[in-house]
Amino acid sequence: MLESVQQTQTADVTPTTLAAVSAFAEPTHLRWAHLQPAGRALLVATVGLYVSAILLGPLAALGVELAHVGLGATLQALAKPNAIAALKMSLVLTAISVVVNTVVGTLGALAIVRQRFWGRALVNALADLPLAVSPVMIGLAFILLVGRDGWLAPVLDRIGLKVMFSFTGLVIATLFVALPYTLREVVYVLEELGTSEEEAAATLGASPWQVFWRVTLPNIRFGLGYGVLMALARSLGEFGAVLVLGGSISGQTQTATTFIHDALEERETAGAYGMAVVLALTSVVLLLGLEWAKRQKKVGRP
Repeated sequence: MLESVQQTQTADVTPTTLAAVSAFAEPTHLRWAHLQPAGRALLVATVGLYVSAILLGPLAALGVELAHVGLGATLQALAKPNAIAALKMSLVLTAISVVVNTVVGTLGALAIVRQRFWGRALVNALADLPLAVSPVMIGLAFILLVGRDGWLAPVLDRIGLKVMFSFTGLVIATLFVALPYTLREVVYVLEELGTSEEEAAATLGASPWQVFWRVTLPNIRFGLGYGVLMALARSLGEFGAVLVLGGSISGQTQTATTFIHDALEERETAGAYGMAVVLALTSVVLLLGLEWAKRQKKVGRP
């Protein structure tokens, strides 16, 4: 009787049912690979149109407008003292952000992944706060904290430190928005690596400093480099927080991004388009660097 039941169950399984079951059992990437030519063409066309409209379209429009303004007028506008000062300010802020976030991001990642302490989950969550909060809101929050009537205003006045509409405010804003990138990338790499190599080095007598320099740092170097490049790109393109905290004072707290905003407001299109192209070309170079760092992180070799 058992054999008859098995034969009945086998007979109920039709080829169509087997095909459906096997289709669902296949990995997702294989099912996508089996798309019909028409469906594949539709998928590629949809993605291509979206990317063109969101990314390539604005860049193409910028190039057309720049050609209409003229290269000579653009270079002349970029050679003005306020444009040079704004670009220098962005480069200085970016350099500070990269150095600080490299150190803080690495140490923070080591603390989150390798240490166990009270509040660790809270610190891990707060590290992503700049990704979830608008930069303008960040600037407003700092105004409430360090502004003229802010909570820390008496302390800042007593020590003679000016934050609002100053270089200090620009540094704080840039550091805040770029915080998660290096830290988060190093956290991912450390979690993937585990602790076996570090424990082996410690067992052989290596000090914590030697373990970091000879074992941990070489293993995280590509992830660290990837995070540094992302922090660099984020710092260079920051607008909202530096506008609120710095005020975009020409020659003092104006950055490259706020220069574009002010130039458009004053109908100086040559300077605005020129600075935008400079930042766009810089972003392309950084994108190529990110792709290189991503490949190196995957293969794990120079």
